[in-house]
Formats: sequence, structure tokens, C-alpha cells
Amino acid sequence: MEHLSEKRKVSIMIAIMAAMFFSAINQTIIGVAMPRIIAKLGGMDYYTWAITIYLLTSTVATILVGKLSDIYGRKPFILTGIAVFMLGAFLSGFSRDIIELIFYRGIQGLGAGIIMSTAFTAVGDLYAPRERARWTGLMSGIFGLSSVLGPPVGGYIVDHLDWHWVFWMFLPLGIVAFIMIIMLFPKVERREGESIDYLGSLFLTTTIVPLLLAFSWAGQGEGKYPWGSWQIIGLFAITVVSLLIFIIVETKAKSPVLPLSLFKNSVVTVSNLAGFVLNAGMMGAIIYVPFFVQGVKGISPTYSGYVTMPMSIGMIVTMAFVGQLIAKTGKYKKIAILGLVVMAVGMTLLHFMHMDTPIYVTVLYMCVVGLGLGISMPVFSLTVQNAVEPKQLGVATASSQLFRSLGGTIGIAIMGTVMASRMSSKLAEQFASEGGAAQQVPIDPAMAEQMKEFLNPQALLDQPKLAEFMAGLPADVQVMFNQLLDKLREALSYGVTSTFLAGAVVTIVAVVLTLFLKEIPLRSAKDAKPEEGKAAGKVRKKELVKPRTES
Repeated sequence: MEHLSEKRKVSIMIAIMAAMFFSAINQTIIGVAMPRIIAKLGGMDYYTWAITIYLLTSTVATILVGKLSDIYGRKPFILTGIAVFMLGAFLSGFSRDIIELIFYRGIQGLGAGIIMSTAFTAVGDLYAPRERARWTGLMSGIFGLSSVLGPPVGGYIVDHLDWHWVFWMFLPLGIVAFIMIIMLFPKVERREGESIDYLGSLFLTTTIVPLLLAFSWAGQGEGKYPWGSWQIIGLFAITVVSLLIFIIVETKAKSPVLPLSLFKNSVVTVSNLAGFVLNAGMMGAIIYVPFFVQGVKGISPTYSGYVTMPMSIGMIVTMAFVGQLIAKTGKYKKIAILGLVVMAVGMTLLHFMHMDTPIYVTVLYMCVVGLGLGISMPVFSLTVQNAVEPKQLGVATASSQLFRSLGGTIGIAIMGTVMASRMSSKLAEQFASEGGAAQQVPIDPAMAEQMKEFLNPQALLDQPKLAEFMAGLPADVQVMFNQLLDKLREALSYGVTSTFLAGAVVTIVAVVLTLFLKEIPLRSAKDAKPEEGKAAGKVRKKELVKPRTES
């Protein structure tokens, strides 16, 4: 797309960012509203599934579409992604129970994976790495902007409107994005001599899906299996066998869906591993912030959105600044390490929160995490794109998105297990002496039966229902019931903050990995002249094999 004018390129980028914003806002608007939606539909034990299935299907779509878009161009796939995402969002609003919601969220995830894979790759088509850094920072800022707008809007909807509108509110934006892509995005002819790796795609899918299912199903609670159960061990066994077959298939494929030669490049390997670990820590911990704010602190979903807003604003500003800085200097390693360290510090601070922590302190700690994310997030996609040849841009970008998605999905599953385990142990400890306060006040048997429904941390998330029940209790019973609720809040706080500590440990692992990242200064458009032709490609290929390091 080098022949396009700068004005046309900017127009295309606006269309791409509109599509990204549509996908991102639909994700962030759901985050703060999900606890209330789960409380309405039931199925607290399936909470992580509503998020995990989205990441699972988007992960599979991301890697499969990466290679296909290298062959057929980005336009048809980004249009397909928008259409599929809109279908999933529309159907999610009609969910009658948690199982239907999970299924429809899976459809949404397919669309999201296609959108994100093609959007970030399209930037690589349009710009050289140095200029790409500026746009990558702005595109990452789209996620930040959606993080600012989404939570308060999602909270307002579940507080004042029917929760179904959480999924339907931004559907018109999807139509606008679809039209903009049709009008502005150029069509690319199919690359000749390339075949589709059906067998590789099949075994890549049978590697990813059982792996993510194993992490999602393992743990405690309804619908879960012990880590040592035959179901979980069987899924891991299928993963290992499929991976071995996939490696054999890819070594013989004419046009592999995920070329193994990519991972001979240390920059690609280290960047993908760091991205995997970063997302495991980030997604696995941050996803549970609404539980603390709404369940432990008792803040409504609307105001919960405002609590997370400063973190998102800090992340946006930092991403934009970092994008400009990388574009100016061409350096990124020290920036990535700084961001990860700041994020680890923020996660550690979140771990020390408790029931009595003032809300402004929570906001301050979350801002530290936001700054760390803003500094580190734009880096690892850039490093991968900078380290490969243009013809591998799509599949390389898809590999980066794949590892990030795998990290996020596995992180959520593991953190969910950590939260459930720690919460259960705390509840068992607190209610070890059967009866307790309940024996001090005589209670009507019917009322006692009703009360059992609320002796679960899930009850803390449906605040209107809880307040209504409290209002109908006698004054002396209210005192006793408040004591029980405090025990639930303490257990929930104990479980949620444990995920933040786990997230901090995981982020430190990402810091260690990044220390091994070789830094190839980002190229700019003026670094490569058109007349250099194939000679430039050969020089670049040598550079990829032995990347230059600069301290």
C-alpha cells in the first residue's frame, strides 16, 4: 500500500480505529456490568466462562485469519469480523440464562479475533515500523478510550435500564464502521502461489481449544473438575498430541498457517512470550477489580465505572506519549521494562487492599497499574512486526495476538481458581463455629430459609435485591444479617486481592523475559528506498537472522 497518499492512509486508519473502537467498547462496557448480569441470570460459578469463551474463540480466529489475510488481503476479513461481532452482540442481548450468554459471547469472540488480527496487521501494511509506533500508540489508546467510556455507560445501563442494552447500545457504531471500511479500505489481489494449510489449521485448533478448556474447567465449584481429574488430564493429553502432530504438519506444509521459522527469530519468540505473560497477569487480575469495587466496597455499577476511569485515562495518555517517544527514538526495550515494573508495583499495592481501604486509595493504586499498562502494552506488537519480512506481517502479527490471547485466557482461568480457593478457605474459617451470630437472635424459619440465598458472595453483587431484602428484616435481625454480610465481604476481599498478588508475580516474570529481548532499532520509511528492491530484502533477511543489539 506504499502507493497510497498520506491523506488516504490517514482515512484508512480512521476507519480501522472505528472498527477497533466498536469491538473494544463492547468489551469494556460489559466488564463492569457482568457481575450484575450474572446476578440476574444466575451462575456465579460460570462467571469466568462468559469471559473465557470470548477469549477462546477470538484466539482461534486470530491465528487462522492471520495467514489467510496475507493471501487474500485484510479487507474481506475485517468486514467479516465486524458482521460476526454484531451478530454475537445482538444475540447476547436475548440470552435467557448463563449458558446462552456464554454461547453468544463465543460468537462475539470470533468477530473480535478477526477484527483485531486484521486491524493491527493493516497498520504494518501502511507504515514502516518507526511511523507505525505512532499509530500503534493511538490504536492502543482506543482501548484506553473505550475503558474510560465503557464502564460508566455499562454501569448506568444495568442501574437504570434493562441489562440487554449493554449488548445493543453500540450496534449502530458497528454499522458505521462497516460502511467506512467498505468505502475507504483498498482491495488487494490474491497472492498467487499460496495455498491454504487446512491440516495445520485443524491441528492448531485442536491444540488451542483443549488447552484453554482444561484451564477453564479446572478448579472448584459447579461445572469444575479437580486438576488431577481424568477430564483435565485428558484435555492436556489431547493438547500435547495435537501439538506434536501440528509441528510435524507445519514442517512439511507448503504455506504453513503458523511458520515455525518465525520462532527461530529470538525477537519474535521473546516478544510473544513476554506478551503472553503480560496478558496473563493483566487480564487475570484486572478482570476481578469490579468484584472488589462492587462486592466488597458496595459501590453501584454506575459509580464503579467512575472508579476505574482514572486508571483508563492514565493508560490512554501514557500510550499516546510512549507511541510518540518510540517513533522519535526507535528504541523500546527500556520502555517495556519500565512499564512492566510499574505494573508489578501497582498489582502489589492492589493486593494490600482490604474492606476498610478508602476508595481513593483504590483509585490511586489502579492508576499505577494503568500507567504501567500504558507504557508496556504498545511495545511487543511493534517488536514482532519490526523483526519479520513484509510477506510474513499478517502471520507474525497473528502470532503476537495469539500469545496475548492465550495468556489472557489462561490467566483468567488460573486467577479464577486462586480467587475461588482463597475465598472458600476464608469462608470455611469464618463459619467454622456453626451458627455464630444466628443463634443470638430468634428467626422465623421461613425468613431463615430466605436468608440462606444471600449467604454467598454472589449476593453482594446484586445490590438492589440485597437492599430490598434487608429493608424487610426486623431491626435486630438486620444487625445480625449485617454481621454475616461483613464476613462475606471479608472473604470476597481476601479472594480477589489474592489474584492481584498472583498478577504481580506473573508480571515480574514478564520483566525477566524482556531482559533477554534483543533490540533492533525501528526502521523508518526513509531507511528503505524503493529502488533498493530485492537487495534490500536480502539485507533485511540477514538482519533478522542476527539482530543488532544496542545497549
